Amino acid sequence: MKLRNELNSVSGAVVKRINDLLVQKEMTLYRLERNADILHGTMSSIMRGKTKTIALSTVILIARGFGMSLQEFLSDPLFDYGNLDV
Repeated sequence: MKLRNELNSVSGAVVKRINDLLVQKEMTLYRLERNADILHGTMSSIMRGKTKTIALSTVILIARGFGMSLQEFLSDPLFDYGNLDV
């Protein structure tokens, strides 16, 4: 049996991907919120792990906020099926 790890959850992988892209693109979380048209409270809940399930529509907005397609956002090994507890 695999121990559940927050990074192995879909929401944990999304948070890690966001953090990695913020560093890579030298972007602030505030700028991402503005670009993605996501409320600060919503993004804060995601980033603090309070949101356990993230809607696909929200992930699409986040990807757009980074100026990338959903496919580009999800093209990280974090999202490989074998790396996630689903």
